[in-house]
Formats: sequence, C-alpha cells, structure tokens
Amino acid sequence: MSHLSEHLRQATPVVVERGEGVHLFGTDGRRYLDFTAGIGVTSTGHCHPRVVAAAQEQVATLIHGQYTTVMHRPLQRLVERLGAVLPEGLDSLFFANSGSEAVEAALRLARQATGRPNVVVCQGGFHGRTVAAASMTTSGAKVRTGFGPLMGGVVVTPFPHAFYYGWDEETATRFALREFDQLLQTVSDPDDTAAIFVEPVLGEGGYVPANSAFLQGLRERADRHGILLVLDEIQTGVGRTGRFWGHDHFDVRPDILITAKGLASGFPLSGIAASEELMRKARPGSQGGTYGGNAVACAAAVATLDVVEEENLVANAAAMGARLRAGLDEVAAKNPAIGDVRGLGLMLASEFVTEAGEPDPGAATRVMRAAVDEGLLLLPCGPWGNVVRMIPPLIVDAGSIDEGLRAWSIAVAAGTAG
Repeated sequence: MSHLSEHLRQATPVVVERGEGVHLFGTDGRRYLDFTAGIGVTSTGHCHPRVVAAAQEQVATLIHGQYTTVMHRPLQRLVERLGAVLPEGLDSLFFANSGSEAVEAALRLARQATGRPNVVVCQGGFHGRTVAAASMTTSGAKVRTGFGPLMGGVVVTPFPHAFYYGWDEETATRFALREFDQLLQTVSDPDDTAAIFVEPVLGEGGYVPANSAFLQGLRERADRHGILLVLDEIQTGVGRTGRFWGHDHFDVRPDILITAKGLASGFPLSGIAASEELMRKARPGSQGGTYGGNAVACAAAVATLDVVEEENLVANAAAMGARLRAGLDEVAAKNPAIGDVRGLGLMLASEFVTEAGEPDPGAATRVMRAAVDEGLLLLPCGPWGNVVRMIPPLIVDAGSIDEGLRAWSIAVAAGTAG
C-alpha cells in the first residue's frame, strides 16, 4: 500500500474538504479560520469566485500552451497586467512554477549579466529547497543538511535582526552594513560579487522586517560596486505587507524582483522581473521550462490582480494588519512567554521565549495545537520553530480578525500555562 513520505508532516491534524474565503472546512465537520493562507498563497482567499471562474473558463479553452513553443493570451495579459504594478524600469518578465525556480532563474541571470561568480545572501533568509536555492538559504539547517556539497559561491552577511541581537534597530542596522563592507574586503571582492539577494521581510527566518537604512545601504553599495540588488518578494509581494511590494515600505528599487505565492491565488506560478537591458544579458536557452507560464495559472493570476485592485486588498491588508498587530501586542503584553511581536501588514508573528529569553519552540507548538482546538490554523517559522506566524488572506475582515484574536488569546493562555 502506498503512502505519503513520513517527512511530509502537517502542522495541524486537519483534513480539509473544501475552502471558502478565510475558512477551511474539515472532514470532521468543523469550520476553521485559516490564518496560514497556504503559506501566504491564497491571497484572495479560498476559491474566490472570480479566480474560480477565470480558471474554469481557461480549462475549457486551453490548459497547456507550452510557452517556448506557442504564445497564449493569458500569458500576454498577465505581462500587461503586471506592467501596471511592477517597479518602474522592470519591464521584462520570465515565468516559472515555483519560488525556488524563480530564485534560480534570478541567480542565473545575475551571474550571466555580470560575469561574476559569487552571490551574497542574508542570514536567516529562505530562498527555496532546490540545490542552488537551498545553498542560498540560512533560515534553518533542515533545508541544507544531508545532501552536500552545496553550490559554491554563496556568502552570508548579517540581517538587522534587532531582537535576536538584543540591540535597537539602529545598532543592528549599523552592524549589518559594517559586516557587509567587511565581507567585501575579506571574503568576496566586489569584482567577484554578482548580486545581493534579500527578502524585505525574512519569511521562514522568523518574520523579521528589514528597514529603510539597511536596504538603502545595500542599494548604495550595490550601485557603487556594480552589484545587482535582487529582492525576493515571493512571500512579501502582491499586497501581503500592506503595500503592493514589501520593498515599497523602504523606498528602494531592485534590479531583479522575484515573485510567486500570492500571485495566482493557489495556482503554481512564479516569475522574475528585470529591465529589458538586464534581461537581454541572459544567455540564449538559459530561460525555459515545460510548465512555466501555464495558461490556467496565468488566467488565475490575471483574475487575482484584478481582485486585488478592485477590492482594494492592499489597503485592506494595511488596515486589517494594524488591527491584528494591536491585538497581538495586547496579548503579548499580558504574557511574558511572548518576547517579540513583529511584521508588516498581514505578515505578523509572535516569538516565544523562556524566562531566560531563550527560544521556546515547545511553547509555540503547544499554542498552535491549542489554537486548532479553538478553530484557528497557524504555522511556525524561525530557525528554532519558536515563532508563530499569522498570514490570513488579504480579504480578511474585522470580524474575522477579532475572531482570530479571541482564539489566539485563549490558545496562548492554554499553551503557556504552568
């Protein structure tokens, strides 16, 4: 009898029958408030009627039009639609299926465009599980261990994680930029450094936002040395942080932008965007893939972008994120087991610590289990698994936020008792 790999473990015991909006409905007959959104994927909620209709219509017309063989209209419409929301100057696109594939496409482009071998990544960043992407990931050893040697040419620089260091943000940022400068002097000469890859908010690394001084500092150094700045917006993009792109909070421009997750409301689709001049430096034949830019996924993405715009979901993410953050802060103020609350928009997390201030993954696990009992689904993150994140769909309303906070308050009390 066949079965799933034992390593594909679910964070909750729920077996899902269907999804609608911000809810999942289990085979146990219960309704669950989904504050995971498929790890930030179902941006417009589960089975948004317009996304469903677009996908159904496309399935009946053309399921797969392989995009290096023929062109299809959903892909053309998506390129046009993204042109309205991409940063100025990023007018050339390549599409793949997963975030990892898009990261590797960005890596390949950066190396080919600059002729330089090395890339710098930030401590705590997550970029994927394929070999190159895993080599660039430092959010947790589990992504990297057991199948080395990993890809060479990856250098790690600190991220300004103020809570981890026990510093204020200014001190952490000054340290991170100083260490980056030291890295260029001691490990990877600028002439050998193709790109800097960074998430505007660390995702799997613990939901730690960057800041303007840090990202602008990286931008200035990239410009000075001819290094490309690559922003991994896989989890932060398409409104998740209360701005359309996470980097919009920090007044910085990327040379390459990576997107996936919330772009197509659950259909597999990812992409990179760069200037036409930069994209032209990719070598012929270096970009492709059998399923990339799938017609149904592209149709779903166009519908997703329409819903995000017409239902004002970016503004809703900002407003509901502020409401959720206020509630999380209130719960944390009453419970010393929560050492920090952080994030942007509807990308928020609470970090659990012991009395000595050390990571407490046991408390985080107990709280998440208690939350399931209250009908609330959550996920962990952070290298120790002691950070509990909340990523509700962008359509979430005040009533659902308040319902989630009530369940969270009960779960925190239950999970940290004694």
